Amino acid sequence: MSLSTKGNDVEPADRNRRSVGRRAVLRGMAAGVVATGIGLDPAEAASAGPAGMPTYRYVRDALTMPLHYNPTGEFIFPCIRGVYDKISGARSRYYLYYAPHEKPGGICVAFGDSLDGPFTDYEQNPIIDNRLPGTTVSHVSSPHVIWDGATRQFFCYFHGENTVTRVARSRDGLTFTDETPILSTRLVPGTSETSYARVFEHALPGRGNTYVMVFMGVRNGRRIFYGWSPNGWDGWRFSSTPLVNPEPDGVAGIAGPTLVKRNGTVYVAYHGNDGKMRITEVGPAFDKEVHLGVFHSPIASDGGRVAAPSFGSQDGVEYMFYEAGPRLSARIRIARAV
Repeated sequence: MSLSTKGNDVEPADRNRRSVGRRAVLRGMAAGVVATGIGLDPAEAASAGPAGMPTYRYVRDALTMPLHYNPTGEFIFPCIRGVYDKISGARSRYYLYYAPHEKPGGICVAFGDSLDGPFTDYEQNPIIDNRLPGTTVSHVSSPHVIWDGATRQFFCYFHGENTVTRVARSRDGLTFTDETPILSTRLVPGTSETSYARVFEHALPGRGNTYVMVFMGVRNGRRIFYGWSPNGWDGWRFSSTPLVNPEPDGVAGIAGPTLVKRNGTVYVAYHGNDGKMRITEVGPAFDKEVHLGVFHSPIASDGGRVAAPSFGSQDGVEYMFYEAGPRLSARIRIARAV
């Protein structure tokens, strides 16, 4: 039961939603994982997770220091992409996209030939800065990159300001152009922020779409919203109803969503303001909201917070890249399923 990483990662669904507590019996749960025989320190082991999510063990920090571009000393929102089967002349098998958040931000990339890392940053970072077509914003951050097979291009989604999400395109995954706004607070009534978007291939019934977006919207707290598009570039439409709400989790806010497909259904993984990562089933039509609970908690060296997961697999082994540490001093770490 591996995480789906085909194409670009994961997915969501629609309304007639039901919100329930964690199920007594969790489908596909990998129960009984113990810290023996695998060299696993019990202090670093999370319990086998809901929805059969793996137990992840910290491997290393993702980035080799010092970095060529490091304006604020903090990095967020990792996005890991295999590029070796998509373009010729790639700098490495895997590209890791990330960014600082504080002003001026800047979308960055690092290179590695194994998901075990470490990754070496690009000497020409940032690949997208805060000087955008027709405007300069205080910062750009939270990159999420997909490969669009129809146009044989990479699309990079990012925010700047926190009220606007944009998309840019690239043939090589390094040189991005045509930064175009696609989401703002005016398109989701009542929100004061729309950011931290990730996009995945997934068709919702009756929508005529190829891609879905999950993102954080601020409306009476931080919630997960969604949108859909026929091509990932334009024609975006957005639901005014949240896909996942924080109240059933007992937290004040949730953010950093990503889609996960497994067990023949669709989930959203995300983090809460308590520093833990959770997973909620939304179903293939996004018509459910079944909160399943925590699948990964911080270890001692995570500084009390794990967030913004990005999943991948190599040679049948599942990996998770994530933020660790307080929001404005976070670093990017690699964990491997055990």
